[in-house]
Amino acid sequence: MDFVKAFIVGGLICVIGQILVDKTKLTPARILVCYVVAGVFLELFGIYEYIVDFAGAGATVPLTGFGYNLCKGVFRAVSDKGLIGVLCGGFEACGTGLGAAVILGLLSAIVFKPKARS
Repeated sequence: MDFVKAFIVGGLICVIGQILVDKTKLTPARILVCYVVAGVFLELFGIYEYIVDFAGAGATVPLTGFGYNLCKGVFRAVSDKGLIGVLCGGFEACGTGLGAAVILGLLSAIVFKPKARS
């Protein structure tokens, strides 16, 4: 049943993104930024934690989960380190994922020889 919950919530997040692509003039990059900001605000108001508890990876894997993780890291760092946690909390919480994305992106660029679009 956990897989079904994750699929439904993750699918709904993707459906919202597809509707935004089809029905608005927003670029995909702006939609992605909106997803991250939405994750931050939903966690700020304490809503996203319930979604994560319900859907698991269906809520943490999409970009809203990245915003949720950033916000959660800032909260934790502020409670531990004080005001300086605002600057370092997000990096501490998401540093591993960002590092992995950069390294894997570099490796895939080396292996697959990307070409510029014409």
